[in-house]
Amino acid sequence: MADVRLPGTLTPLFADLPRQVEVEAATVLEAIDGLEARWPGLRDRIVGEGPALRPHLHVYVDGERADSTRRSAPAPGST
Repeated sequence: MADVRLPGTLTPLFADLPRQVEVEAATVLEAIDGLEARWPGLRDRIVGEGPALRPHLHVYVDGERADSTRRSAPAPGST
């Protein structure tokens, strides 16, 4: 389970989108897919051209900044 925290700028754009949501995912890509399934169009706001997140977004695993590509995989139990 991934604990996803989203920028406040996204919440007004998508109905019922919370700032923090748990998504069943083993990788960043799976987390994005889970968000996209629940809030269509959210992926376009998170992912830029190519396989990377938009440059102003950051991924953290257990409090440490991680690789910003969508393939990053947290360890089991990571937040």
